[in-house]
Amino acid sequence: MGKREQLPAVTTAHAPVQQNAMGGGLEGASRTSAEMLRWNPPIISPDSQINRSKDIMDARSRDSVQNDGFLTGAMHTHRDSIVGTQFRLISMPDWEALGATEEWADKFSQIVESRFNLMADSTECWFDAGGTMTFTDIIRLDVVGFGFTGEVLGTVEWLPAKGRPFRTAFQSVSPTRLCNPNNGMDEVGLSRGVEKDMYGRPMAYHIRSTFPGEFWSGDLPQWKRVPASTKWGRRLVIHIKEPMQPDQTRGISDMVSVLKQMKMTKKFSDVVLQNAVVNATYAAAIESELPTDAIFASMGGGAGAQGFAGMLKEYMTGLTEYVNASDKIGIDGVKMPHLFPGTKLNLKSAATPGGIGTGFEESMLRHIAAPLGMSYEQFSKDYSKTNYSSARASMAETWKFMQARKKTVADRKATMMFICWLEEEINREDSVIPLPPNFDFYDPYMREALCSCEWIGAARGQIDETKETQAAIMRISAGLSTYQKEVALLGDDFRRVFKQQAREKKLMEKLGLTFDLSGSKPGGSGSGQGENGDGTDNPDDNGDTKDQQKTGGTKK
Repeated sequence: MGKREQLPAVTTAHAPVQQNAMGGGLEGASRTSAEMLRWNPPIISPDSQINRSKDIMDARSRDSVQNDGFLTGAMHTHRDSIVGTQFRLISMPDWEALGATEEWADKFSQIVESRFNLMADSTECWFDAGGTMTFTDIIRLDVVGFGFTGEVLGTVEWLPAKGRPFRTAFQSVSPTRLCNPNNGMDEVGLSRGVEKDMYGRPMAYHIRSTFPGEFWSGDLPQWKRVPASTKWGRRLVIHIKEPMQPDQTRGISDMVSVLKQMKMTKKFSDVVLQNAVVNATYAAAIESELPTDAIFASMGGGAGAQGFAGMLKEYMTGLTEYVNASDKIGIDGVKMPHLFPGTKLNLKSAATPGGIGTGFEESMLRHIAAPLGMSYEQFSKDYSKTNYSSARASMAETWKFMQARKKTVADRKATMMFICWLEEEINREDSVIPLPPNFDFYDPYMREALCSCEWIGAARGQIDETKETQAAIMRISAGLSTYQKEVALLGDDFRRVFKQQAREKKLMEKLGLTFDLSGSKPGGSGSGQGENGDGTDNPDDNGDTKDQQKTGGTKK
């Protein structure tokens, strides 16, 4: 073998790279640029970020909702779009997991739904420990409270049985009352009133007896330690939050990020309106040019013994005498004064609140609407620039947010309440609720399977009822949806609808009545078909149909 050829040495040395010692090569981490120099947010835990400012954040959010018409309307929209006028239970036990039959599941659902919904809608307000709110009222309150505190808090009570159909009741609690005993500092295992184990699981809650600032007969506030649950697993405290970071104990409102903009927008509107009122107070003003010596006199330059005040009095006296003695000049019956020499009449036009209703205010409202999960149109109630396509798109985006909020807040709170109520109903001696064989409520798997349910809240709403109804029928026909889901989108229970339809059909047959339910226009072809053959027209990019394009009309 020949001698191996000597290869040149490989060097790993590179030219020195100029790196930014104050942030590396990432512009967002730079500490020397003018834009980033003073941006040094603290690197602290989520609880340290939130708990120290929790009271002031909630107070400002609460004040904004109570005193800002836009935010008040937004909270009304939230609870009307999530809960609606009635929050109904749809029991859906997993009969396969329970080893039961489908017939048992239907019977169980009918009995449980009937009993629960009957008590939930009662004017006696059995579910509220205070006896002032129905079940739906409690959920609506929680949705609004979550809007400006970022959390829901309540306790499960066991009231005396006298005069009550069941002893389980629920007490809504302001999250402000959840705090450390004696307003102490956070410590290991105790964060803002919540005791936690080593994994962060809540073990107990410390609830203040009174709201901060309330003192009754000089008594000092007390704190009550309420365990999260009983030894056998019955929930005693309901605390719901939607954390954005791990290890986050308390909730934070979505509107905190725009509190500054909310305050400034409201102040802007107030100032503009005040300016409009002041301008509207004066119909005209007389402008006059004072002589030079009067200006010097007003500045102390000397204008006789009387000074500027005396000169101004003489000037105004002469002006009054001249105006009273001057002849009036008439133009088409309108009298015009002949003013004193050196004066002129400046007419004030009707005040216009410039800035309100303009693009500037619109951009501010769009910024505020974003964290609230609403479109500008729904937040401002301004639909003047909206067509079908844009309305449909904004409604779809808002609907996704509302459904997510419904699932994480309204449905979760309602399910917790339902489980507590069902536990008592099953364990009572005169219980009429059928149970599967070998059932144990305190077996976690069995309890979850038995208590599986859904909740019907507010209807989604329709812009074009014909098109959207046809789309629902097509989804059912294609097997992509069910009557239960489609009827729930209209805010009703499909079982109730089917039963009512059966009753109406029997009554119609009894009375010999028939109705045309084809949906076609009177005098039309009766096919109900549009240009596409499915009852719809071809929309253009703006949502306007071909007929509207031909006529130049705009879809209202």
